[in-house]
Amino acid sequence: MALQEIAEQTVTGLGYELVEMERSAGGLLRVTIDLPWTPGVERFVGVDDCEKVTRQLQFALEVEGVEYKRLEVSSPGIDRPLRTERDFERFDGELVDVTLKAPVGSAAGGQVAANRKKFRGRLEREAEGGWRIVWSDEPPAQPGRRVSRKKLPAPLQALGFRLDELKEARLASVVDFKGRQRPLK
Repeated sequence: MALQEIAEQTVTGLGYELVEMERSAGGLLRVTIDLPWTPGVERFVGVDDCEKVTRQLQFALEVEGVEYKRLEVSSPGIDRPLRTERDFERFDGELVDVTLKAPVGSAAGGQVAANRKKFRGRLEREAEGGWRIVWSDEPPAQPGRRVSRKKLPAPLQALGFRLDELKEARLASVVDFKGRQRPLK
């Protein structure tokens, strides 16, 4: 049985979802799990969940004779990868980082650089069933600085895409320090 199949069967059999699996140099096997999504209910993977999956995976890998030196089971974290349509539905309206396979060309009315592939903005469902990302190129206001009421905000830009056009999509890493949200760099 293939490694991917073993991990998928074991993880789903315990009631979790396999998000990602990576085999690294040095014999490290890294497995990322999440709890199945139910609309309106937000649950998170804890240490106990990772421990439970680790024990069962170790047993399953030993039975199947899969060689590895270290097994690491973790949650997707704050920069969770988005791969399936269901992932995009789950995180509709959230701040995401999107990398396209090919540059956009002259999209967004020529306001976007022709060689640009990376975008950070709000994920939105389009009326036709596709997806789009909406962003503003205006830098965020610095903490403690007053913003003039007369200053007009930068216009919002949007870019529609299909999932097959994506190289990578992840939730944007945003940490809230005392009510001030700052993206991680």
